[in-house]
Amino acid sequence: MTDSPEDLFEAAFAVREMAYVPYSHYGVGAALRAASGRIYSGCNVENAAYPVGTCAEAGAIAAMVAGGDRDLVEIAVVAEGGALVTPCGGCRQRIVEFGGPKAAVWAGDLRGRRRRITAEDLLPLAFGPKSMAPDTGEQEPD
Repeated sequence: MTDSPEDLFEAAFAVREMAYVPYSHYGVGAALRAASGRIYSGCNVENAAYPVGTCAEAGAIAAMVAGGDRDLVEIAVVAEGGALVTPCGGCRQRIVEFGGPKAAVWAGDLRGRRRRITAEDLLPLAFGPKSMAPDTGEQEPD
């Protein structure tokens, strides 16, 4: 993880320009760093049947998996708007799945504002792979 992932923001800004958003006109770009150091990016892709659109974060994670990586270290998400964009609930779940609770999530806008958040901050008490692991009899800490 880096203190200022400008390379991720550059990739997210670039891919955001490719977003297909004829309905909302709200383009989002995401770029993530895998544990291998490779960067993967994705943009949102809308569909006239709204529920079948794809989020930028989901696209970046799918590209990571297709590229043979499975461990997300950090992800940057950018969009234009009055508030910094953060991942939707489904993408928060995806980030926890591949990055764990300590994965860094960088929210950014087109004016240069940045904020670092952890996946755990975005999705406390997340359901994840450990939730389905066999019971070891050990109690989770409060």
